[in-house]
Amino acid sequence: MAIFLDSSKIEEVKKYHHMGIIRGVTTNPTILLKEGVTGGMAGVKARLVEIAKLVNPYPVSCEVTTNDHDGMLAQAKDIASWAPNINVKITIHGPNGELDNLSVVHELETKHNIRVNVTAMMSAQQCFLAAMAGATYVSILTGRVNNMGYDSTADIKILRSLLDAHKLKAQIITASTREVLNVIQWLHAGAHIVTAQPQFLDGMIVHPYSKETVKMFLDDAAKAK
Repeated sequence: MAIFLDSSKIEEVKKYHHMGIIRGVTTNPTILLKEGVTGGMAGVKARLVEIAKLVNPYPVSCEVTTNDHDGMLAQAKDIASWAPNINVKITIHGPNGELDNLSVVHELETKHNIRVNVTAMMSAQQCFLAAMAGATYVSILTGRVNNMGYDSTADIKILRSLLDAHKLKAQIITASTREVLNVIQWLHAGAHIVTAQPQFLDGMIVHPYSKETVKMFLDDAAKAK
């Protein structure tokens, strides 16, 4: 699947979707607020439904905004009903290490046929357990792992080998991209998907020597007229 766009701006989603280079969209409350979505959950729903319709059948991930067990279940079922290609993001555990989350993930995937993206993970061991619980996607915040002084590609390689060896369905999403190199680096290490903000996609496309070469081609073509 390769690249998910990390944005909730309609114009950005349209731009990169029309290029044919993204295979999904992911967002969270922080991104939605930063990008000007207002009106509470009604505003979030309207934005996500518009994005989901635009990129269908590619997946769109939206995060629950509670860590209460029953609240997560209810909200996840509501979010998943907005569009057939909307998936639900749930964190690996609560803010104080509460352990209800994986049981919610397991119930959503096995009893309610809802695709779950487990997020806020920093290690292969967290992702492996989320995959065992039935998650469709396991998101490891590899940019943050690198910021802590570790090489995240090691965890990606270990995790991919474990998922393949145990025939688990979960796909690895690497997130919190910090530089253009991360996208190819993490995919090469074994990630199924990398989330990328628009500036990193632009950085992958535009190369200074390509600009120089295109200018030379056009200048030479003009001389030949």
